[in-house]
Amino acid sequence: MLRDARQEKDGFRVCVQASAALALLGIALLCLMIAGMAVPALLQKGDGHALSIVWNPAAGRFGILGMLAGSAALAVCALCLGGPLSFALLCWQLCPDNHGPLSRYSRRLMGGLLHFMTAVPTVVYGFAAVFLLTPFLRGALGGSGFCLAGAALMLALLIVPTMTLVLRAGLEARLAALLPHGLALGMSRLQLLWHCVLPQCRSAVMAALLLGFARALGDTLLPLMLSGNTPQLPQGPASGVRALTAHMAMTAANETGGAAYDSLFAAGFLLLCANAVIGLMARRLAAGSHPGEARS
Repeated sequence: MLRDARQEKDGFRVCVQASAALALLGIALLCLMIAGMAVPALLQKGDGHALSIVWNPAAGRFGILGMLAGSAALAVCALCLGGPLSFALLCWQLCPDNHGPLSRYSRRLMGGLLHFMTAVPTVVYGFAAVFLLTPFLRGALGGSGFCLAGAALMLALLIVPTMTLVLRAGLEARLAALLPHGLALGMSRLQLLWHCVLPQCRSAVMAALLLGFARALGDTLLPLMLSGNTPQLPQGPASGVRALTAHMAMTAANETGGAAYDSLFAAGFLLLCANAVIGLMARRLAAGSHPGEARS
């Protein structure tokens, strides 16, 4: 019986390893295919090469750097808006002013709402923003209302639940471990969080911010629906921009070949590289945010 159990365990291990190897092989082949299609477009010479700013297919200009700048601007603005809100929600959940039944109920309700928001499709956010946020921006900023500000606001709303939950997972256990001693010394929960927990958890905070940035950088529907899709460098909150992800969606729907179609792979390769770098940085930081980090 012991021998059969060992053989079953070995067989299960072989299946898991084979599945992991197959998955890694598929990812590697996909990356090689994208790179193989993107390199010729990136190395093309002349005014129409992909590594230029101007996108004007009628004039033979197929630059995607303006759209790369649009993606970066949207992600940075979303992070600047969503980061402070995530910290505020974290402090409200971990450091309540009172511990009455109403406070516990409201914090439990907010926690459930954050988990629910992570499962809401982005098209729902975009659809609601088209009818609620865009008319407000049209009156406040002028123009059509489809602009960098509207897309950045909704991207911030999109990434807040992810960042808040990642921050809570990284900070809550350490705060709970310090509470008995800190409260006995007369410190409040917020003082413990700010002065004792955050200095030890910089890696967890940076990992949460990087994951939020990557989430905003890689989203497609919100930039496609709300940013105005103007292929230009960002010129202000009321200006239209086009993100690389939106460019890929629009081009894939309308082109089947030529330089415009080749720009798809160049855009995909740049996004793949950016998200790979961000993901590796976040994993490295998260790996160093365990309780032994402060002692190492």
